[in-house]
This record gives sequence, structure tokens and C-alpha cells, in this order.
Amino acid sequence: MRAALLKRFGTPLVISDIELDEPHAEEVLVRVEAAGVCHSDQHYLAGDLRCPLPVVPGHEGAGVVEAVGPGVTRFSPGDRVGLMWRPRCGQCRYCLVGRPALCEAAGIQASSGGLLDGTTRLHSGGERVHHLLGVSCFAEYCVVSERALVPVPAEVPFEIAAIAGCAVVTGVGAVLNVVGRCAGDGIVIFGAGGVGLSSVLGAVLEGANPIVVVDVVPERLEMAAKLGATHTVDASREDVAEALRAIRPGGMEWAIEAIGRPATLETAIDVLRPGGTLVAVGLGAVGTTFEVPLNVLVQREKRVVGSLYGSANPLIDLPRLFDLYLAGRLPLDALIGRRYPLDHINEAFADLTHGSVGRGIVLPWESQ
Repeated sequence: MRAALLKRFGTPLVISDIELDEPHAEEVLVRVEAAGVCHSDQHYLAGDLRCPLPVVPGHEGAGVVEAVGPGVTRFSPGDRVGLMWRPRCGQCRYCLVGRPALCEAAGIQASSGGLLDGTTRLHSGGERVHHLLGVSCFAEYCVVSERALVPVPAEVPFEIAAIAGCAVVTGVGAVLNVVGRCAGDGIVIFGAGGVGLSSVLGAVLEGANPIVVVDVVPERLEMAAKLGATHTVDASREDVAEALRAIRPGGMEWAIEAIGRPATLETAIDVLRPGGTLVAVGLGAVGTTFEVPLNVLVQREKRVVGSLYGSANPLIDLPRLFDLYLAGRLPLDALIGRRYPLDHINEAFADLTHGSVGRGIVLPWESQ
């Protein structure tokens, strides 16, 4: 099959012919129909986050089951599926207490560059090629664990199913699962990429008011307003803290940081009102830290919490998101940006770096 291969950090992806083994026990072969272009992939490409090399990136995708390995019971050839980069083993302490986003099995995939057994199904010229987060969907096909799939209704387009499996569940989930009931509460969202815009949709669902979005790309801020943001702040032109205090005197009840920048996280803490909570969603380079004023944390009872994968239970939350989309309550079509054939994947990441609006989508079977 054809796949995008990363050989060294900081270098362009190379479209290569890759050998893909048949699925092993409890694994599934998926024909990839759409894959989202995510900032997390960009972190791996740049080397900010590390994984074994060479690797086929891509962790946000959807497609059709082509074949199943021994012992697979939940899926059959022809099924439409979304890919999940956080599997659910169902046996570790986190799965058992209802927090599968922290499933211990994911650590095996991340550290080994393999699937749940730590081995890979990818090869090139006799060389072992690694999976990224157990998915590797910047390719025509991928082999994944049965536990890394969710059914997709026939009415949901593959592009929507792809972004739902990462950006949408992360952003909407941060609101539904971490913020929770916030009708009438002020919320500020830093970053208007796929995750930040999805957080706007979640805040609209929950009835937050005001909903303020901060970014440096005017087109992204325009999109945020179209999706329901009541106010936008251009951080390249305005003093963010001053602008937010004018919008919400006394401070915001909630802040979601979907960028992963220390300066932005520190601003988010600063603009919270006493008792307010910062939800950190964006990833940064390994070792990145930020400062939290101790006395402010204690005397004003501000909180800082992390949220991985929207703190979601994907087998429950993703079907719920699909239902909301089909009911017209979650306008996910607006999140779709430019579409790229696999051969143009480096252009997709260049656009992402330069502030493209909406989620870029790679279509592996589309010609140049």
C-alpha cells in the first residue's frame, strides 16, 4: 500500500510503498477513507513529541473494515468505523472506573510503536516500520486493534467520523465531561483550531455565556463567531487579559487552553475569577512547563486540571456526538477545511502551521 513515512524528525513525509501484514488476533484491517490533519501529528513530525522511527503518522481517521483477524466479534467486513488512538482494554483500573481515556494499554502502543502486543504490522524493504498511537492512518490501509474502533452510522460522512475521533471528542468532551453544567457561566477558549472550535460547540450545547475565543488568525476567529462564540479576541492586536476583563468583569468561570503554550496557560489562569478552573487540553514539547502563582492558587481557590481525549468514554460519547450531528445540534461540517490527496500531505501540514481554517482532511484514495 501507499503510506506517508516519517524517517527523521524535522524532515518532510515521504510517500512510500509499505508492506502491511494481515490482522492478528483481535485486530482489524481498515481501508482508510479520510484522515484528519492534527497538531499532535505536527508535534511528532517536528520531534517535539517522540516516537520510534520510521513511523507512519496519522491518528484521526475513518474507513471501512476490509478483513478481521481471529477472535474479532464486534466488527465484520463492510462495517463503517472510526479510528480511536486511545484503545479501551476494559481491564485496567482506569477502564474499570470509567476513565478509558487513561487506559494503560495506550502506553504500550505509544512506547513500542506497535499495536497492543507491542509488535508492528508495517514493513518496508525488510525494515520494521512503526505505528503512531496504534493507528497510522496516513495510508491507504491500516491494521488496528478491535478495541480502537467505534461503529459509524451510514448517514455520517467519513470526514465527519474522522475528526469526531480526535478533535471533536477532545474539544466537545472537555466541555461536556470536565466543565459540565455551565449554563450562564463565562468560558474563554484559547485557540481556534479543530479542538478549540469543537470546544465552542460544546460550550454552546451547555449554554455557557459569554463564550470568548482567543486566537491570532482573523479567519479562525470569524469561524468561531459563526459557530456560536459571543466574543472574539485577536491576541495579535489586543491585550488579552484587558479585553477579557472588559467582557466579563470579575473574571471567567472557565478557561480551556487548546494550544499548549506556557504564556497562554498563564494568561488563562490570570483571567479566571476566584474559584475558576483552567482546563488544559493542548500538548506541547516534552518537558514544557508553566508558572502558577502559588498565593493566587490558594487564596483565590483557582484550579488547573488536564483533559486528555476530552476525558471521554469514546464508545459512549462518540455515538452521542454522531446523534447530535445527525439531529442538527452539532454543525461539524463547518469544521472541515481543505481536502488533500495523500501525495500533498506535506502541503497540508504547511497550511496547518500557517493558520489554516478548519480541519485539513487527507483522502488517501483521491488522485493528485
